[in-house]
Amino acid sequence: MLKIGLTGGIGSGKTTVAKVFETLGIPVYYADDATKRLMNSNNALKALVIKHFGEASYKNEELDRKYIADIVFNDKEKLALLNSITHPATIEDANEWVQQQSSPYIIKEAALLFETEAAKHLDYFIGVSAPLETRIKRVMKRDGLSEAEIMNRINRQMNEEEKMKRCNFIITNNDEEMVIPQVLSTHEKILSRIKKEK
Repeated sequence: MLKIGLTGGIGSGKTTVAKVFETLGIPVYYADDATKRLMNSNNALKALVIKHFGEASYKNEELDRKYIADIVFNDKEKLALLNSITHPATIEDANEWVQQQSSPYIIKEAALLFETEAAKHLDYFIGVSAPLETRIKRVMKRDGLSEAEIMNRINRQMNEEEKMKRCNFIITNNDEEMVIPQVLSTHEKILSRIKKEK
């Protein structure tokens, strides 16, 4: 079974693209959602977060995401520390999830693939690209963040151009080009690669 990474910068519309793949019967592992779930359910991970970020990291047994975000998005070292704590647990969880799937290929959707060890566990990469202005507008609408806060997060991620260079397939999600035909075309290309590799 091929393991495909789906990535793109904040606001590129990765989740929208992932949902289209799901309609084609392709299972998608949402890494960011899994990390949030694990930070609330995995006791070893919780203990590490509290150890490094303090008791205030959790309120009523639930992760205080705003508290954590305020720390890590203003401190590069703290963000690297949080990633070094959470990524191994998410990779392990993803690998267990993959074992339960039976489709020709699966997709792992994550903002950070090349920046972490996750890329090593994947065969191909799909990049979702969108103009910076479009991405900022989407995130402002979705998360209610200011442009400065969004740019702060964008600057913490790998450069969009560099990220797309590393991808085998690119889907443009700029609100002008249709996403569904691009997903269908990518899906067919992946299936034909699978046939060739058999």
